[in-house]
Amino acid sequence: MAQSEPTAPLDGPGAAMLDALFSQSLVGLHLLDTDLRVVRVNTATPAMRDVPVEDVVGHRVDEVYGLLDADEVMALVRGVLDSGVPLVAHIVRAHRRGDPGHQYFHEISVFRLETPSGDVLGLAVAVVEVTEREESRAREVVLEMTREHVGRTLDVLETCQELVDVLVPRVADIAVVEVVDAVLRGDHPPLAPLPRDVPLRRAAFRSAAGGGTGTGADADAPQAHPLGDVRALPGPTPYTQALSDLRPRAVASLDEDLPWLAADPARARAIRAAGAHTLITAPLTVRDTVLGLISLYRTRQGEPYDEDDVSLLLQVADHTALSIDNARRYTREHTIAATVQRQLLPRRPSSHPALETTPLLLPPDSGGQWYDTIPLSGARTGLAVGGVVGRGLHAAAVMGQLRTVVRSLAAFDVEPDELLARLNDTATFLAAERATLPTADPLHRQALAARFAYAVYDPLTLTCTVAGAGSPSLVVVHADGSTEVRNVPAGSLLGSEDKTPFAATAFTVPEGSLLILSDTPLPALVASGDADALRRLAEQHRGRPLEDLRDDVLYALAGSAEPGPTALLLVRTHPFPADRVGVWQLPDTPTVVATARRLVRDRLADWGVERETAHDTELIVSELVTNAVRYGSPPLELRVINDRALTCEVRDGSASTPRLRHASVADEGGRGLFIVAQLAQAWGTRYTPEGKIIWTEQNPPPG
Repeated sequence: MAQSEPTAPLDGPGAAMLDALFSQSLVGLHLLDTDLRVVRVNTATPAMRDVPVEDVVGHRVDEVYGLLDADEVMALVRGVLDSGVPLVAHIVRAHRRGDPGHQYFHEISVFRLETPSGDVLGLAVAVVEVTEREESRAREVVLEMTREHVGRTLDVLETCQELVDVLVPRVADIAVVEVVDAVLRGDHPPLAPLPRDVPLRRAAFRSAAGGGTGTGADADAPQAHPLGDVRALPGPTPYTQALSDLRPRAVASLDEDLPWLAADPARARAIRAAGAHTLITAPLTVRDTVLGLISLYRTRQGEPYDEDDVSLLLQVADHTALSIDNARRYTREHTIAATVQRQLLPRRPSSHPALETTPLLLPPDSGGQWYDTIPLSGARTGLAVGGVVGRGLHAAAVMGQLRTVVRSLAAFDVEPDELLARLNDTATFLAAERATLPTADPLHRQALAARFAYAVYDPLTLTCTVAGAGSPSLVVVHADGSTEVRNVPAGSLLGSEDKTPFAATAFTVPEGSLLILSDTPLPALVASGDADALRRLAEQHRGRPLEDLRDDVLYALAGSAEPGPTALLLVRTHPFPADRVGVWQLPDTPTVVATARRLVRDRLADWGVERETAHDTELIVSELVTNAVRYGSPPLELRVINDRALTCEVRDGSASTPRLRHASVADEGGRGLFIVAQLAQAWGTRYTPEGKIIWTEQNPPPG
């Protein structure tokens, strides 16, 4: 390695230039010996103007300057002396002599000084004050963190807590956010100036002393009022003034002589207990409306708030106010959607002697989930669960439309797969209507889709027929504790362009079984790894109220991965009373009508049906059996059911459809179904693989 050329000793012009450097350089220059004591220092820097040279030379820098992290700084300087590796542009914090309440930032660079032969002479330290730059950088960091962390959720309280978590301890030692109470409910905020009697809710609090988030350690920090407290602000104070003219207020010194402290004794006590010495408060506003108030206090940080802090808080307040207003709008729409959903859903599931049901919607107020239990002819019950993809008011509106269509289709006694096909036609039509909306309409960009599962349970034949759109699931828990997951044929979502036909499956459901019908898969109940949850449900379901089992299902789902929006219907089957149904096979002869009337008359007498209703029922049976003999084909079957309605059914082997006629005065026939329609509350035709069933329903008999 080549030897460096020895340099000439500094004398003459060189020495003079060195003296000029140390007396005129605006960069702080320090020469330290190997004991880290100051050998020479320049006197032109602002920091040295207040420190006599004789108080510096011969002393270590940590003994002269008010370094906040003195041990750490000296360790770094010692490391440069030992290793020779320079320390470049390192930031240190310090207090100036005579100004202990203000913090200054300095950028230091440290280099080891050696002789040409390699002997260590000491260190050279260059110091540049960068307080303004670092404070500006710190403010930018706070703004960046505010934009990144505040407003991540559409929840007003969570947004306020995110704000105080960012501000403490970077800008304040104590931060308080109070929000107009109506905003939390989603109501429109009041126009400025805020009336004195408008209540504010303490939404968020954080203290550097507590280090928590409004609970726990922070709960012990001095507070004027606890979190959640709602009250109007007494005045006049800087807080009420900021809410009046929408201008921030900075109070440099919170001494006890301030007259406005007497207007708010609770806040004054909290300020004194916390040791706060400076305050800045700013309103949260959007479009000349008042959402709330931010108040920042300093207790540990010595310097008061200045204009730069005011400017920073205004920018933070603008971002926070927009986030709170977005959360308020979401809350309002969410509340409206939940209200619409509650109005569109049945108040309670229909009761039935052979069936009890209870629903479970997750989440319960999304607006798009629904359930229904639909009474059908022949003591059967339609079970429906579904959910519109999306949330909010528009999802609730589509849900109401689809539920109405389901009820209308169910009244025609169509099979579950056919009902889904016709319901999908309606959903496709609604989706096409949405696609024609103006491009500026938000719904134009949202595809319409829905999940749905529909099952029909017959307590007389103990069968259940089910079909689904999407990926529905059906869990059956038998009375003996055994369980099975029925394979419900999956179909395309309602409203999609997929034209795949829907399919239905039928299976036997023993009496005393528990069915869990869902419009989505239930991983917590049907996944192979969660079989314990299903087994516990099977062991516990006998003899327990259905509402308790619903809670068990909810807890099982909550303990698993988030299932997403889900609608469930829990169904428990019971034996249908055998003495409340009569079934007779009829011969295909002209005299069978009289036989049918006698059989029905005797059975209605056993049930205690009043004379007028029994007479109407005989006429109905006479007309139905006559039509079956004349226009149908054997075998013939008559069935009467004493259920929620008095039902008469006549089955024959023909698939021909009866037609209601309005006979003229001269016609000798054609009045049969017209008479039936006048005597019955409802009537209709239900098709089976063996033929058809003509049914009627009358008012239920007493008792």
